[in-house]
Amino acid sequence: MKTINVLIGFVLIALQTTALSATGNSTNVKIPELIQIPAGDFVTGSDRAEREYAYQLDEFAYGHAITRSQKWYESEKPLRSVFEVEFSITRTPITNSQYAHYVKETGIPAPMVTETLWRSYGLIHPYSRVQKFIWKNAVPPESRHSHPVVLISYEDATNYAKWLSDKTNRSWQLPTEQQWEKAARGTKGNYFPWGNIYSASNLNSHDAGPFDTMPVDQFPSGLSPYGVTDLSGQVFEWTRKQTQNGRVIVKGGSWDDKGCGVCRAAARHSRPATLKHILIGFRLVIEGAS
Repeated sequence: MKTINVLIGFVLIALQTTALSATGNSTNVKIPELIQIPAGDFVTGSDRAEREYAYQLDEFAYGHAITRSQKWYESEKPLRSVFEVEFSITRTPITNSQYAHYVKETGIPAPMVTETLWRSYGLIHPYSRVQKFIWKNAVPPESRHSHPVVLISYEDATNYAKWLSDKTNRSWQLPTEQQWEKAARGTKGNYFPWGNIYSASNLNSHDAGPFDTMPVDQFPSGLSPYGVTDLSGQVFEWTRKQTQNGRVIVKGGSWDDKGCGVCRAAARHSRPATLKHILIGFRLVIEGAS
């Protein structure tokens, strides 16, 4: 059934990143490839057994129980079956190359963060680690054009979606948390896109990765049941789900995570909407039939 779902996704939607006649002030725009996710029920959330497995993965990787002591996974939604309407989701995270077209046409600031602002976040990553992600002269760093775009706030991501909507006469949005989760785990409630057993060879995480972003679509063994890639590891992704105090739910885990309990589809936590992080990117959806 998983193979059939993957084939359906590719055959029905198979919109390779290409140039499309646009309706705005420009003649062409690169359109991200989409995968169709059919309407229907799917299993969302987690139970005690799944969360326990996640804590054990982290304890083995880190040598201590920090995620358990801080109750990282206790805010996950309860395991249950829910209905989700049909939608299509970008097969990969939005890349530097795709975002660069937007920057070039609109003149909006390229992804960057000042040292002062970065230090104000209070993150563990030093500013020196940020340098390789910062664009210069509105151009992505060399050899990173096919990497996920990062240093993107929630507003930056939604503004890109609005621009793409205007250019294509289609309504692009950040995914809801529920849409993101269904695209990642399929209908049966997989812990990870590929199944219930963690494998570091299926994703870009700190367990086996380069401790950096990578070009998208490098892990065919890590595809979701629908054929969507990089939904575990690589970068966390903004969703449409806003919480209290100006925060937004992010999903997916990232290249600096070990374990990787946080890379499960059910895992969730919030980040300030204004945050521009080297660990956070995004992908988009179009709701309804394609």
